[in-house]
Amino acid sequence: MTLRYIALVIAGLGVLTCKTWAMVDVNMEDRVDVSLKGQAEISCIYNLEEQAKMIVWFTKLPGRDQSRRRIYYYDDQKEIIEEGSEYAGRISVTHSYDPQNARGSALLIINNVQLSDQKDFICSIHDVSADMGEGHTRLQIFNSPSLPVIEGVPKGISVTEEEPSKVAHCKVDNGYPRPNITWYKDRFPLQQSDGEVRIAEFETIKANGLFTIESDLYIRVQRTDEHALFYCEVKYFVPGALKMTESKEINITVHYPTTEVTVYVNPPDRLIKEGDTVEIRCEGNGNPQPVFSFTHKGEDLSSNNEMLLLENVKRSDSGTYVCQSFDFELGFDAEITQDVNITVHYLDQVVVIPEEAVLKQGEDLSLTCNALSSLPTLTAWYKDGTQLVKGHVLELHNASFDTAGSYICGVTVPSLDLEKQKPVRVSVQGKPRITEEIAVGPLNKADRSVNLTCYAEGYPFPTIAWNISDQRTGEPIPPPEAVSLKTDTGIFSIISVKAMSELTAKCTASNELGTEEVSRNIAASTSTKVARVRSTSTQATSTKGPGLTLPPKQPRTGGGSGVIIAVIIICLLLIAILGSVLYFLYKKGKLPCGRSGKQDFTKEKASKDDIVMEMKSGKSEEAVLLQGVNGDKKSPTD
Repeated sequence: MTLRYIALVIAGLGVLTCKTWAMVDVNMEDRVDVSLKGQAEISCIYNLEEQAKMIVWFTKLPGRDQSRRRIYYYDDQKEIIEEGSEYAGRISVTHSYDPQNARGSALLIINNVQLSDQKDFICSIHDVSADMGEGHTRLQIFNSPSLPVIEGVPKGISVTEEEPSKVAHCKVDNGYPRPNITWYKDRFPLQQSDGEVRIAEFETIKANGLFTIESDLYIRVQRTDEHALFYCEVKYFVPGALKMTESKEINITVHYPTTEVTVYVNPPDRLIKEGDTVEIRCEGNGNPQPVFSFTHKGEDLSSNNEMLLLENVKRSDSGTYVCQSFDFELGFDAEITQDVNITVHYLDQVVVIPEEAVLKQGEDLSLTCNALSSLPTLTAWYKDGTQLVKGHVLELHNASFDTAGSYICGVTVPSLDLEKQKPVRVSVQGKPRITEEIAVGPLNKADRSVNLTCYAEGYPFPTIAWNISDQRTGEPIPPPEAVSLKTDTGIFSIISVKAMSELTAKCTASNELGTEEVSRNIAASTSTKVARVRSTSTQATSTKGPGLTLPPKQPRTGGGSGVIIAVIIICLLLIAILGSVLYFLYKKGKLPCGRSGKQDFTKEKASKDDIVMEMKSGKSEEAVLLQGVNGDKKSPTD
């Protein structure tokens, strides 16, 4: 029995090592690598004195108990590819023989390689003497997996968790052989660690034989993990190499409690004044932000959680604002407070003493100006836009009409660019004083009128009356309605007159302290030349009776203009009739005036302030009448 057992063992070893001990020497590669869907080439090389008589290819699955399956047969008479096998239509074999080297080969080519092709391929060579030799090659299939897909958990992870929490999931598809996943944090690989790191992997073999690998990473997060970068790495084999690919990097949301609160005031870099809008913002160093509340002087304030908005602030809003946080990560008992102090600056209304003053000429006056402010101020006094003095007190000495007017006290806060003003009126008593002679404006060509202006100073404010008279007859002419305009120190009065003949205008200014008057001659003018007058320009705010430039009086429109035209026509007719009668009496010698007694009105020298007007060149009845009365030359028809 023992000898029989030894014999069987020796016989078995002889079969397993047939390619070495057989009479036919066959050489094949141990393994051939090929990608899925690719083309595999398996070579079988033998050494014989002549070409092999028969070549057979078999397949065999790994394992001792797996049987062979023939897929190809060849001899010197026929070549057979097994019908109905999985390799029908996918394989081909090429043969060659080199007599000089006594070496032949059979090359098996497999197209469109499938995962089911991963098995042993056996090449059997037979010579003419019926000796044989075998060799085998293992075909290894590879398929590169998809890129790894990583997903972080959508919710935040608390540092207060006692066990590792899931932070990310990594998945890779369609790999063969099985790919491997490794987790990294900030470029450092993560390994399983009790209570700190746990990695759970799930393997799925799909119907097509490819692998899907999923991996979940669990860690016990710390506050420093808030900025850490996590990713997964996949390692997989390809024909002849090991490759690696990485997923994208992700951050995780780490929840940790607030331990410190900071308060910000916006605007941060400038002083706050009454009327401004102020934001007070609280910020904790935890994540997520806690719930905030605000108090001021012990009173709860309405806020938008971390922001308190103060609009149109007042000085009463100054003081300490307390921000209190309630952190749900630590519970309601974990309260942290922080406060900030703000000051609302102000500038009160300006107070001037006295608020109004009436002086007699020659008197002195002291004006005092003050305004309360939370910051240093600058005070100055102004009149007519000109700064008079810096300081709270303005001293006025030896009052005169020039002293009268409106004074303004301005108080500014330089650091706030804030200013307030208060005017005070100073009046100086005195009888009226007409500072300029009657001013005559330019001729209004529309209605042949001119504006007369009279300005008088004095306090109480004087009243101005006008008297208009004809220079030739001395008869008074009712003055038109005057327009009055008050200034700080006096009053303007303006009337509009038609200088159809030489006139005398008198302006009388009076108040309870006295009266003053001034007069001026207004000469008739022609209709083609504009009056040349000397007028005085003033400003309404001046204490010296500044000139007032008024636009010419415009002609009335509508029904009023028709009445005026009718009156003018009737007057011209009456003058023409009167002229005819006088001329008739003169021809009859009924009028005592002769050439020796004539008065040449046209040659009388006008004063520098008169208006010179010219009659039209055509001989009107009025021109003839004036020639007859004054004893001038007669017309050529006389």
